[in-house]
Amino acid sequence: QVQLVESGGGLVQPGGSLRLSCAASGSIFSIYAMGWYRQAPGNERELVAGITSSGSTNYADSVKGRFTISRDNAKNTVYLQMNSLKPEDTAVYYCNVERARVFGGVRDYWGQGTQVTVSS
Repeated sequence: QVQLVESGGGLVQPGGSLRLSCAASGSIFSIYAMGWYRQAPGNERELVAGITSSGSTNYADSVKGRFTISRDNAKNTVYLQMNSLKPEDTAVYYCNVERARVFGGVRDYWGQGTQVTVSS
């Protein structure tokens, strides 16, 4: 059984910073990509940033230059450093594991979500 444990969300003022972490645990042989999605009320879930096992990254246009995704492959952990936060960044942020090789095959997994609120 694979579990994703997210941490680091909270309330921050505009212009502030937060760092999200997501650790995947369980019988995992390998993970192709890890990433962060977010969903604001009334909106669809959208990709924020992703990173492959080789370190290739991609970002939503709205966060380029402000957010940085990184990954510790040995710990199956992904981080999202969020700087210069804006009220429109307010959302529930979800960790995603793409193509994890586990007993029984290859699967995707989602975290439970962590709330990020940017407000003065």
